[in-house]
Amino acid sequence: MNSAIIREKHILDAAGKVPGRFATEVAILLMGKHKVSYRPHIDAGDFVEVNNISQLKFTGKKLIQDVRYTHSMYRGGLKIAPLAKLFKETPDKLFKKMVSKMLPKNKLRKEMIKRLTIK
Repeated sequence: MNSAIIREKHILDAAGKVPGRFATEVAILLMGKHKVSYRPHIDAGDFVEVNNISQLKFTGKKLIQDVRYTHSMYRGGLKIAPLAKLFKETPDKLFKKMVSKMLPKNKLRKEMIKRLTIK
C-alpha cells in the first residue's frame, strides 16, 4: 500500500453561494472524503483556498433572525450577537467556525482546519 499522501490545492469562489452548503463542500475537501482512498483515521485531505467570502448569500431572514451566543461562565456573562453583525465585521472567522464545526470532533480537526485559507 502506498503511504504517501498526495494533497491537491483547490481554489473556490464563494460569491453568490449559500454558506451552509458551501461550508460542507469545503469540509469534504479538507477531510479527503472526495478521494477513493478515504479512511476516517487518516488525515489525507487537500488544501482549500476560498475567495470572495464576504459575498456569500444568506437565504430567507437568517441575517436578521439568527443570533450567536457566547458565555464567559460567570454570572451574567451571556453575550448575544446577531449574525448580520458578525458577518459584517469578520466574515472569514464566521465561515472558518462553520467549517470547523462540520469537521470530525477528534485530534485530526486542528490539522484539517489549518489547511483552509480564506482571502
